[in-house]
Amino acid sequence: MKVNTVAEQSDTVLKPKTKPKLERPKLYKVILLNDDYTPRDFVIMVLKAVFSMSTEAGYRVMMTAHKLGSCVVVVCAKDIAETKSKEATDLAKEAGFPLMFTTEPEK
Repeated sequence: MKVNTVAEQSDTVLKPKTKPKLERPKLYKVILLNDDYTPRDFVIMVLKAVFSMSTEAGYRVMMTAHKLGSCVVVVCAKDIAETKSKEATDLAKEAGFPLMFTTEPEK
């Protein structure tokens, strides 16, 4: 009498499991645009309040935008970037200043 081994009795073929590749979410830049009307102290206050920057970091970002016309404030996921940009722009609007923040995809 022949005894079948487990391997001989099984008709199922094991396939290797494949994990779907998850793409990283695209990153977006929040950009501070320079204007000649918003006071520097207010810009720094917005950067501190919305982007949790220190006074020194806020000053550097503000001065870069002042000298170059714009400055990247932060790079993050699209929904966060759009939320932060809108929050900062709305804060300036409420105070009567034309300060603008925009978002664009990171390349």
